[in-house]
Amino acid sequence: MRKVLALVLAVSMVFSLSLAASAKPIKIGISIWSSTDTLGSECKRIIDAAAKALGVETQWVDQAHISEQVTASAETLALADCDGIIICNSASSEMGSVIKTCNENEVYVAQFFRIIDKDANPEEYKQACESKYYVGAVHESEFDNGKTLVTILGEKGCRKIGLEGWEPGDATFLGRWAGYKAGVEAWNDAHPNDKLVLLEPQYGRTTTDTGRATAEAIIDANPDIDALIVAGGGGDTLLGAIAAIEAKGLTGKIAVASTDFLPDLDAKLKSGAMAAESGGHYADPFFAFLMVYNAIKGNYPTSTEGFYNMVFPYMFVASPEDYANYAKYFTGKELPYYEDEIKKLAGLSYDDLAAACAKLSVEDVVARHTK
Repeated sequence: MRKVLALVLAVSMVFSLSLAASAKPIKIGISIWSSTDTLGSECKRIIDAAAKALGVETQWVDQAHISEQVTASAETLALADCDGIIICNSASSEMGSVIKTCNENEVYVAQFFRIIDKDANPEEYKQACESKYYVGAVHESEFDNGKTLVTILGEKGCRKIGLEGWEPGDATFLGRWAGYKAGVEAWNDAHPNDKLVLLEPQYGRTTTDTGRATAEAIIDANPDIDALIVAGGGGDTLLGAIAAIEAKGLTGKIAVASTDFLPDLDAKLKSGAMAAESGGHYADPFFAFLMVYNAIKGNYPTSTEGFYNMVFPYMFVASPEDYANYAKYFTGKELPYYEDEIKKLAGLSYDDLAAACAKLSVEDVVARHTK
């Protein structure tokens, strides 16, 4: 009888240990250029809220968009026992190494703010399609974003535009640049006697100091510019460029447009330090997070013949009035989604989640949060 009881106890203990193992929380790693700059901190805020709502453990790695650090971050997170990773890489070529690491370690991965360019990086694109661990990408239409910003500047009377990127060859910058050029071409076709000129890009990396130095160099070489596009880079590059323009006494004389909302954008629009901005896209990694979460849980089957491709909408502001509602519902203590909404979104099918992503706007948030 004692042997039977001992056997029952042993089986019970094994079963209990099995349940404990199965109850291990999902762990998702986040590889990002910076979790502390203007945009990165907003990304962290919404992902932290999602992780809390869903009981997910997270681990963050800041890699500064430096190629070797980007690829190493995937290895670090895989070795840290992450079940999945979301990553904002720099060049699409880096994703070859990232996907290989995830395949070898059976770790799901999705990109945010990025998608592999099928034409520019056919090998990496094919690798992504064939990997059961590459879940997909959440990204914006950077071409349309760039085209819209240039058009706004043209409508504001700007005619000679400087351009500050952050990293040569960055996939997102290349998409925006293509849009800027298309916007200039469309404007010039429509206004043959009142043309826009877009200068070749100079690169300001992702810090305030380098952003400032690059803006100063652009202005010194082209003192007749009346606009400067700071393409992005996380927000600190833009702050440096604004400081350079202010130091030269050119605030309001050089119209600044950018993609990356600043925390004091309202004040900068009122002072003339900013002319137009696109952004509000810090919820982009939130959807990548939910995609990986559902892949880990088995709710979103992955394929060896393709991947999920989710497009996130940009928001544009060109006046303090434009910014008012955005500030109310996207900054400060507010987030676009409350905890109960996060849980509901996490339970949606992929198609329904993609529809919710495409629907996100200031108007959408106002409608949901003022019922």
